[in-house]
Amino acid sequence: MHFRYLLIGLFLTSATLFAQEPYTFTAQIDLEATPVISQGRTGTCWSFSSTSFLESEIIRLTGKQVDLSEMYTVRNTYPKKLENFVMRQGKAQFSEGGLAHDVMNSVAAYGLVPHEAFSGLFQNETGHNHAELVAVLEAMAKTYVDNPGRSLSKKWKPATEAVLDIYLGKNVNNFTYEGKQYTPESFREAMKIVPENYVTLTSFTHAPFYSEFILNIPDNWSYGSFHNLPLDEMMAAIDNALAKGFTVELDCDVSERTFSSKDGVAVIPLREENNIKALQGVYPEKKITQEYRQDEFENFTTTDDHLMHITGTLTDQNGTKYYKVKNSWGTDESRNANGGFVYFSEAYMRLKAISITLHKDAIPSNTAKKLSL
Repeated sequence: MHFRYLLIGLFLTSATLFAQEPYTFTAQIDLEATPVISQGRTGTCWSFSSTSFLESEIIRLTGKQVDLSEMYTVRNTYPKKLENFVMRQGKAQFSEGGLAHDVMNSVAAYGLVPHEAFSGLFQNETGHNHAELVAVLEAMAKTYVDNPGRSLSKKWKPATEAVLDIYLGKNVNNFTYEGKQYTPESFREAMKIVPENYVTLTSFTHAPFYSEFILNIPDNWSYGSFHNLPLDEMMAAIDNALAKGFTVELDCDVSERTFSSKDGVAVIPLREENNIKALQGVYPEKKITQEYRQDEFENFTTTDDHLMHITGTLTDQNGTKYYKVKNSWGTDESRNANGGFVYFSEAYMRLKAISITLHKDAIPSNTAKKLSL
């Protein structure tokens, strides 16, 4: 009996040592992306991540590395947000948040410009801070909804534009880039970005699979449509895209204690008592089913928090797959490991990916056919 207990004890000890083994990652797919930058004190991750995604698309399509303006998109999206809020008499979302399709809508309507043509910064400013701008816009929006003059004047739209001019800069109609003259529309065409070629996929059971529906999350203020897939097919779309050289835009939940930019990993440990320890070492993870994913979404454990950019895959020392995900919180090593990238385990991606946006040619052909793409 004592020998049996000794064997059990040795087994448990070895399992514990194995579980505490520090991560060792090996890159499998590493697609080209522009350098990690910081969104500063703004809630515009949707623009930073989607712009990074478009920059990788430009690399894929043209071979050129271009630093696009995130703030040009923000500048042209705020009037749409305010109009939606006012015309719905305050019964809508008005915040800094947004989604990937908001960037695509802006690109379709207003084109693209490089960062050097519109930075959203003024002289001596080195980073973005929208705290005051947002407070001013929110106060304006609420005033227009309250309608103190009892008849809303037409001045609110130019007033909005004036505030954005002051805080972000006047809009761009034409500019010079690398010695050539462009409009935002001609620059979009030169970069070979066709907004209608990009689609958003998700996976939830409250809508029929292979249908298109409006996902009911707060930041979907513009009521964008999502193509709904079984979870395994959504994951297969990510893998197929990366294998074919396409990067992927990601909307996800980063509110979990098991997501850490400082440690550079995001995991779903099997046992909750390992949540913090699993940020530094390998621990077994939960099996994420379609049902569990849906439950976590409907009980608000999984929420729409942050947008990021998937640029590759890695494996740990046990062969477990991780996704290389570019963040927009800068590269300060005290707060961001892996040069500003976070490595998502497959379990984390299955559970916490709200949606993905990618080029329609990156979707597996059998899935694209089911979606009529």
